[in-house]
Amino acid sequence: MTLVLGLTGGIASGKSTADRFFSRQGIPVIDSDQIAHDLLNVGQPSWQQVKKHFGKEFLNVDQTVNRKKLGELVFSDPKQLQVLNELTHPLIDRELAAEIKMQRQKRASLLIVDIPLLFEAGMSAQFDATLLITVPQSVQLARLMARNGLTKEEAQARIASQMPLSAKEELATYVVVNTGTIKELEAKLTQLLKQIKKEP
Repeated sequence: MTLVLGLTGGIASGKSTADRFFSRQGIPVIDSDQIAHDLLNVGQPSWQQVKKHFGKEFLNVDQTVNRKKLGELVFSDPKQLQVLNELTHPLIDRELAAEIKMQRQKRASLLIVDIPLLFEAGMSAQFDATLLITVPQSVQLARLMARNGLTKEEAQARIASQMPLSAKEELATYVVVNTGTIKELEAKLTQLLKQIKKEP
């Protein structure tokens, strides 16, 4: 039987690093952000929804979605973010369900499903357990500004669009604090895998 572990965390908390670690261990990882990204490619369902509801001004000359412009809009306007989520989340959920079903059929013992807004979307019940990668907000802010080249205000707006990590810690089955190096995070995840294997 496949144990399906929902992986989540705040923006710039270290989820992608965790994904890469699990992949190197031979554990299948489904990344909902990648699914969302692919569905925004030209001609795909989410692309069609963005073009229809937000207009051609959010497309580049080559017809690809201007992700920066769309991001600036939705992260500065909660109503527009809600509209985007209502348009795209059902499409993402359908693709996620299909990929989870496929991995179950392959009989993997453990499957990681990375969903940044897992708790916000009320999806906990869809997983056997949940793992939160968390960091103090000051660390999160500094990492996000450095990674995405954002101003402090832009980074704070993106963090504020998600549930506070302290609230997520109350909901998660497992919590890993990522304040150190990549090697330290990987050591914590190695211990977690040992713990999961021991549990009935």
